[in-house]
Amino acid sequence: MAHSPLPLLLALALGLAAAAKSPYQQVLQHSRLRGRQHGPNVCAVQKLIGTNRKYFTNCKQWYQRKICGKSTVISYECCPGYEKVPGEKGCPAALPLSNIYETLGVVGSATTQLYSDRSNLRPEIEGPGSFTIFAPSNEAWASLSAETLDSLVSNVNIELLNALRYHMVNKRVLTDDLKHGTTLNSMYQDLPIQIHHYPNGIVTVNCARLLKADHHATNGVVHVIDKVIATTTNSIQHIIETEESLETLRAAVAASDLNSLLESKGQYTLLAPTNEAFEKIPRETLNRILGDPEALRDLLNHHILKSAMCAEAIIAGLTMETLEGTTLDVGCSGEELTLNGKPIIANKDILATNGVVHFVNELLIPDSAKTLFELAQESEVSKSMDFFRQAGLSSHLTGSEQVTLLAPVNDVFKDGLPVVDSNMKNLLLNHIVKDQLSSKYLYHGQKLQTLGDKELRVFVYRNNLCIENACIAAHDKRGRFGTLFSVDKMLTPPSGSVMDVLKADHRFSTLVAAIQSAGLTENLNRPGTFTVFAPTNEAFRAMSQAELDKLMGNAKELANILKFHVADEILVSGAVSALVRLKSLQGDKLEVSMKNNVIHINKEPVAESDIMATNGVIYAVNSVLQPHASRLQERGDEPADPALEIFKQASLLPKVSHRNMRPAPVYSRLLERLKNSGRF
Repeated sequence: MAHSPLPLLLALALGLAAAAKSPYQQVLQHSRLRGRQHGPNVCAVQKLIGTNRKYFTNCKQWYQRKICGKSTVISYECCPGYEKVPGEKGCPAALPLSNIYETLGVVGSATTQLYSDRSNLRPEIEGPGSFTIFAPSNEAWASLSAETLDSLVSNVNIELLNALRYHMVNKRVLTDDLKHGTTLNSMYQDLPIQIHHYPNGIVTVNCARLLKADHHATNGVVHVIDKVIATTTNSIQHIIETEESLETLRAAVAASDLNSLLESKGQYTLLAPTNEAFEKIPRETLNRILGDPEALRDLLNHHILKSAMCAEAIIAGLTMETLEGTTLDVGCSGEELTLNGKPIIANKDILATNGVVHFVNELLIPDSAKTLFELAQESEVSKSMDFFRQAGLSSHLTGSEQVTLLAPVNDVFKDGLPVVDSNMKNLLLNHIVKDQLSSKYLYHGQKLQTLGDKELRVFVYRNNLCIENACIAAHDKRGRFGTLFSVDKMLTPPSGSVMDVLKADHRFSTLVAAIQSAGLTENLNRPGTFTVFAPTNEAFRAMSQAELDKLMGNAKELANILKFHVADEILVSGAVSALVRLKSLQGDKLEVSMKNNVIHINKEPVAESDIMATNGVIYAVNSVLQPHASRLQERGDEPADPALEIFKQASLLPKVSHRNMRPAPVYSRLLERLKNSGRF
């Protein structure tokens, strides 16, 4: 029997309806779920300890029990539109519908109700119509300065009436209709009211937060807000032009030609640096940025967020994108807003027609406006900067020369900075690469030219990106002209082929002789990508004289053993975090691993890693590695009998596989010989 599609369609419809809920309604629903054990229509509310501030609770805040880093307590209250009934659990009764004037008293905005009466607004909000009023709470009115309040109520028929009508809209508007970034025309000269509806469920009206929303009345709806809102007629640009404390910012905006943007329609947040903020910057740095149009524009765009963000919407940390393309961490600590963890906002929520302005008393300089030295300040490579400065290389890192700096992290110099001599200066020059690079565009095998006229190779591994033996330890920082790569060690530029390096190191004299005897010199001199696990003289001395004489006396066997020490790809130590398997030139696999910060090859510890050559990398090992086949084969004067090896391997098979086997006579005799000899 065919099933009706009705249940499926109904489920889809319900799912779509749920998905369409506004963030405010979603948070309200979560508060209902948390409060349902206390009865019908009970909502869980978080109250900030020591204040009267309350919030409906979303899932994250429910578990953290914090708002702006401060602890909260959970209380259970009637959800909007409901009230308690004596003797019954929860809030089973819906509030009776009355006109807006009466509803103001019910929802905790008695002062707004009082001023409505005194300003002769009462007849309108008691009469027919369909209105929305954003009613300031009693506390909101009480928080106004005495001077402001006096100016409103001294002439109740004009100022107070106008102020109240600015809080009203001539239609019914519920929270689902309060879309983020939209404006509503108020009932005072149609002046706009700005609406912001944030993903965390907070809704603001001219940056005043909705405390109690969607209270229905017979002639409209009442929303209680936490501030008395004022009319807004000025753009962000106009605020900059008229505010004395933004004089330096005003000049910077004019020089960068951002005036038109800050006058245009839109919804931006300007983190406006005050004159004090500019004065905190070293004069040399400030003059450099002010004199560089591109750096100045990046600096200012770094202070402009792509959307309007009112302070009341910040209840926890979040990341916001700037016009410059980077991000800022916007958060709060108690009553203070923070930027990148610092409480540097001096004045907040200055509303403009095209967004909101917060005054900041520290300049936020983006990486794109910094020199390499500035990028490295208070970072994990600050000791490297001292090193380059001592070497007299500051001019390469502070000017307009386009370079990439490979800066070792501070841990590299935990025992102090090396002495700067001519050799060290040359080495440091090879840590400065010509051209401004980005690590994400580097590719395996790429060649980089340094200021020291060396050629460096790029190695891309599954878990790391390395330049020669130094691997990038953190995300690169791109400055105005230079890019900073933090690397995990001092870089060693290659000098000569593998054979050149081995010949120049007295530890490998026996190995060099062995390579020459085996006829492999030319191989290790040619261009290539070798990883050589080079046995030291000590490794050869560990062999018995008979083994050594036999090895050196058999060129073919010697070549086979030596090829087992060479892989035809470059593996630097920074690429070894787990087991890495390489195929040797001999054919067997080599297993490279890291244990207790020491590289091991076939479980043998490596004495020294990352000796760089132009055609490979060398690891010094204090043992001669044996191929797998050589380890299985017994050493002796006569070669291994292939038939014996076959039966040795066959003996390892499970016994069930032998049950029906009848070996041929010749192999029966070989098997008997093995048994008699005790080798099987």
